[in-house]
Amino acid sequence: MAVADPYTEKTDEQKAICEMVRQFADEQILPKAEHYDHEDTFPEPIVAQMRELGLFGVTIPEEYGGMGLDLTTYAMIVEELSRGWISISGIVNTHFIGSYLLMKFGTDEQKQRYLPPMATGELRAAFSLSEPECGSDVQAIKATAKKVDGGDYEIIGQKMWVTNGLLSGLVFVLVKTDPSAEPRHKGMTCFVAEKEPGVSENTGKYAGFNVPPKIKKLGYKGVESTELVFDGYRCPAENILGGEEAGIGQGFVQMMDALEVGRVNVAARGVGIAQRALELALRYSQERHAFGKQIAQHQAIQFKLADMATQVDAARLLTMRAARLKDAGERSDLEAGMAKLFASEAGRFCVEESFRIHGGYGYSKEYEIERLYRDAPLLLIGEGTSEIQRMVIGRKLLQRHKI
Repeated sequence: MAVADPYTEKTDEQKAICEMVRQFADEQILPKAEHYDHEDTFPEPIVAQMRELGLFGVTIPEEYGGMGLDLTTYAMIVEELSRGWISISGIVNTHFIGSYLLMKFGTDEQKQRYLPPMATGELRAAFSLSEPECGSDVQAIKATAKKVDGGDYEIIGQKMWVTNGLLSGLVFVLVKTDPSAEPRHKGMTCFVAEKEPGVSENTGKYAGFNVPPKIKKLGYKGVESTELVFDGYRCPAENILGGEEAGIGQGFVQMMDALEVGRVNVAARGVGIAQRALELALRYSQERHAFGKQIAQHQAIQFKLADMATQVDAARLLTMRAARLKDAGERSDLEAGMAKLFASEAGRFCVEESFRIHGGYGYSKEYEIERLYRDAPLLLIGEGTSEIQRMVIGRKLLQRHKI
């Protein structure tokens, strides 16, 4: 038995789910992705089918109406969705992180209130860390929440790069409740901020929570990425993640824990786009002829295909290892960082090599690889840049092997 087999073997349930999602991607996502990408419009018909398939409740426990599946199975699903179009995987990614935060840190009341509608996709979630003046340095955030008369907290500040920022009904937002805390991360709290889905300027009980027009991007289109503006938005103390008594000052720790599973998610997206780039390269290289034979018969092309296939497999193995460790209840911060770093870079590498194999046609919007070429760079930045991953990996290595 090959060493890699334990990480790639699937249970019968996982095989059935992956086959279902792959068929869904082949029949419903791939034929329509170009249209939604070109128009930069939200793929509501595809999302409606995702709700019917139960894909918004994959990891939510059965008692709340979800499937109760593990992170490993979820990573397999994300790979298949990303193979179709990474924007589709982005729609479930932030939702998944929100449900993870609730399942691990939420109060019983918060779980009962939010998880059932999240499992069906009726209620969708987003999460927010970055701000206009800070990205990687999370501890430098400026948005604040201050307790006011009546017991609510008033949130003031701006957030940036929020996937599903407009259409979500919940945003898990990290703000400072004690700006003078030392170290800084101990003064941060996560609030479960409610709003009206699809509304730019909220009123009534959600007044002060506004969503400016979506950010125009190179790729990753269809799914909205937005700024959030909190201008006196009042959030009940009961909406502090974990409750006011247990949740105050715990936001940074909670969010970093969630990013651990989020990085597995991004790694799976890297595997998915790399897999699709390899498939396109294999097909095109056998259809295209040059110098009297298929370009696939030229050694230069075969070397590219070999490198791509090797990177896809290596990225998949790293991703599955990180997911399985988390499922086993072990820390996987180092392994998740490695998976995210390698798989996102593998996604970029494979897309670029496939683009080169397509030659001039790769630059044409008539070929799918052009869309992948614009989508892949997102993975190098989202949920921690490659440089941040290297910092995380280096620090964790030194911690684990301290002399």
